[in-house]
Amino acid sequence: MVRRVKKAFQLIREAGVKEFLQRLAAHFWPEGVSYRKWRKRHHPGQKELIRQRQEQQEWQERPLVSIVVPAYHTPRRFLEELLESVQAQTYTNWQLCIADGSSDSAVEDVAAEYREKGCNIVYKRLQENRGIAENTNVAMELAEGRWIGFLDHDDLLAPDALYEVVKAIGQDPETDLVYTDEDKITENSRKYFEPHLKPDFNLDLLRSNNYITHFLVIRRDLWEKIGGFRRKYDGAQDYDFILRCTEQAGRIVHIPKNLYHWRVHALSTAENPESKLYAFQAGKRALEDHLARQGVKADVAMREGDQLGFYDVKYQVDGQPLVSILIPNKDQVESLEACLRSVEASTYPNVEIVIIENNSTQPGTFSYYETLTDCRYPIQVLRWEGPFNYSAINNYGFYHTKGEYVVLLNNDVKLLNPRWLEELLGNCQRPEVGIVGARLYYPDDTIQHAGVVLGLGGGVMSKGVAGGVFVGLDRWKDGYLHKASLQMDYSAVTAACMMTKRSVYQHVGGMEERLAVAFNDIDYCLKVREAGYLVVYNPHVEAYHYESKSRGAEDTPEKVRRFQGEVEFMHEKWGELLQKDPYYNPNWSLKKDYVLGMGE
Repeated sequence: MVRRVKKAFQLIREAGVKEFLQRLAAHFWPEGVSYRKWRKRHHPGQKELIRQRQEQQEWQERPLVSIVVPAYHTPRRFLEELLESVQAQTYTNWQLCIADGSSDSAVEDVAAEYREKGCNIVYKRLQENRGIAENTNVAMELAEGRWIGFLDHDDLLAPDALYEVVKAIGQDPETDLVYTDEDKITENSRKYFEPHLKPDFNLDLLRSNNYITHFLVIRRDLWEKIGGFRRKYDGAQDYDFILRCTEQAGRIVHIPKNLYHWRVHALSTAENPESKLYAFQAGKRALEDHLARQGVKADVAMREGDQLGFYDVKYQVDGQPLVSILIPNKDQVESLEACLRSVEASTYPNVEIVIIENNSTQPGTFSYYETLTDCRYPIQVLRWEGPFNYSAINNYGFYHTKGEYVVLLNNDVKLLNPRWLEELLGNCQRPEVGIVGARLYYPDDTIQHAGVVLGLGGGVMSKGVAGGVFVGLDRWKDGYLHKASLQMDYSAVTAACMMTKRSVYQHVGGMEERLAVAFNDIDYCLKVREAGYLVVYNPHVEAYHYESKSRGAEDTPEKVRRFQGEVEFMHEKWGELLQKDPYYNPNWSLKKDYVLGMGE
């Protein structure tokens, strides 16, 4: 308590009372929302638990699930509560495997008591404590089940955890790995807080942070294939293990329910990250080794302060391939000039710029074009004489470029990082990546774009097709679990600043010209995703976006009809996908993003 009070006063001195109160609120009520009320609505009641017990007895397949627990001087109350949570499972075909590195018999005594109560416990006392990795390996060797789950010695399972896991396995027999959402529980077990509501498998998020963590269940075959935990990563042995599992797993399933409760107490990493700094350094090594195994050349930086456990991966650029930058423009010379100046400040050398002129009316615009011969990069000005059609304009410009990689860039974007092209290119050169997007700000230094979620928002500008996350968040803030500042995969990013492979653009047929103004970038991203590529959000590519100055407002009957037609096109083409984005947890609301509140 003294340590916490000192930490609080230090934060007040450094950041002020307002920031302290905001962080305090976020600690207990993520983004100001009552998790207690939300959990009460979503936690299964007794009737549901009884139904689950009856249902699982009728399943044709009821595989044995072995839950492994490495124990070391576990407080008796914590261990008893753990055992009670396992014994309370509505799915009954399980065994609990405990490897105990303690120097006394306290854990063994509790295990014996619960064995007498009918718990299927396999216990092994170690001659010495071998560390969490080796202790876990011993527990895994005791396992007899086809599936293996991992439970820390002071944490708890929700009563429906195994039921939901086995149900998911039964629905998809190709599954190799299952993970669930989780939350935290106080030392006295009275309060649940800080829910971690996760996306479906997200490679780039996993490379930014071990977001999978708990509850993890894997097929026994996968463990036998990759081997167990490795002692040299103690403290981050689970991160190393999960990275190796995901490298080899065929089908990874995410269950969007809080089925695991991570206990917070004075010595836990959850409560005091600085107490296990070595764990985060081990995590950095695990991530570096993962990238090396994958043949990826990249540098890993470990974040500090309240972002311990989060990492930045910078992918190295291979060679200097030509990058073509497409900029549609109608008048707005001042904006275009600022955009081009920011591009010219780039450190990447091999660039061509193509401006697609679209029916400008101001003489000064054409005079400005004539001055562009002295620019650092070669600039070509094309003329598009048809009506404004963002997709058609970019498709036209694309076929006048030569670059292996193409950047779609709005004329009202001003880049802030001279190495923006290296950041985009390092990602886009990865064979699994088709598109890379940026982090964009309004002029008032609030976020305009930090990734796009399908189905988000019901306002006039989205109509349930898609919406941006973290819109309006202060530029200097990171949002929920730092996600606004983490590199991760999304279903879509904005084409206001987007890099794509030339081969991918050609493969999917470019941009959909029936979408003249709205959602053409969303449709393009979805086509690229459908073709098997990732869409990556890179927050290290930062820019101001003055947003649609050239086009004007959607305020005429003709524009309203056109927009409604584009909305209908998206719903007809992409259907249910718009209501179930794999990169957005379904517990979050689609009426507003998770900056503002939890799901209903």
